[in-house]
Amino acid sequence: MKKLLILPALLLLGTAHAAPKISAQSIIVNPTQPELGVKVWVDKNPSGSQVPNYAIGEKISVNVTPSRDAYVYIFNVGPDGSVDLVLPNKLGGDNFVKANTTKSFPSASDNFTYTVGGPVGLNKVLALASETQLNLDQLTSFSSGQSQFADVKAKGQQQLAQALSIVVTPVPQNSWVSDTAFYNVTGQQAVQTGNLFVGTNIGGAVVTLNDQRLGDANQTYTGIRPGSYPIRVQAPGMRDFASTITIRANTTTNVNVEFSVPSTVVTPTPVYNNGQVAFSVRSSIEGARVFVDGVEIGAVRGGVVSANLSRGGHEVVMIAPGYATYLSNVNLSGPTNITITPKR
Repeated sequence: MKKLLILPALLLLGTAHAAPKISAQSIIVNPTQPELGVKVWVDKNPSGSQVPNYAIGEKISVNVTPSRDAYVYIFNVGPDGSVDLVLPNKLGGDNFVKANTTKSFPSASDNFTYTVGGPVGLNKVLALASETQLNLDQLTSFSSGQSQFADVKAKGQQQLAQALSIVVTPVPQNSWVSDTAFYNVTGQQAVQTGNLFVGTNIGGAVVTLNDQRLGDANQTYTGIRPGSYPIRVQAPGMRDFASTITIRANTTTNVNVEFSVPSTVVTPTPVYNNGQVAFSVRSSIEGARVFVDGVEIGAVRGGVVSANLSRGGHEVVMIAPGYATYLSNVNLSGPTNITITPKR
């Protein structure tokens, strides 16, 4: 089965085996020792020592390193014997690679991706490197369907080897070479996950999602399964923020919490003892809220907020969005004015 921008795919083997190694040009029977060399591997197995596993729907990339400047052609041989030319394809892909440099396909400039598809089974990725461009018209053709890959007029590795031998016969034998990589595809569908970013205006805030502590706020958490979850954000001296959020696959959900009310704030109007004195706070932050002993006395308007307080010691807190919380203690023995300049 072919799919749009999909490398077909294998079933997980019972035990791990070393990848079968096919030496350069052995897939295309040719005894001549080439001057050009090439190495191919998939992203999960840079050493080539094992056969990696991919789930259906998972992204995959192919890496190629030639020993000389070369044009690279990448074929995928599926477990059912189907053969696709995955590079070049209908969407292009620059298949020229400089000597002794590694190029990943797809590259950052390509407008396509490789996604693993079915059927399950052992797949072979054949990289053919040639110092000259090859004409593969007699070997490949594009179907009228949606597949972006060219169909190869051969089935299985043996027929592909025979067909390629015909194609490269006019080319000097020391100017082309091949290498093969292997990968398995399991029948399990790849799990898509989402991300969560929680930002706060208070340092030391902690994020709890679905009753599990994630960690500090002001960072992004990844690998979260899609769904709806209860979230709680806690900051020292502040009322907890609690809500329900939805995580979507391949998307970052942003939660911004602006803490402004200390946990000790009470709603009743403050009652003061006899012997009250005038107290005022001056600030350039319009709208900043001022609390005395956990009770809000008002917001800064016209650069000032005032109240009558009992004599003695009081705790003063000022909160303004985008500024650090200000906290101080004052001892009132008479009318008192203080000036507060919060820091960002």
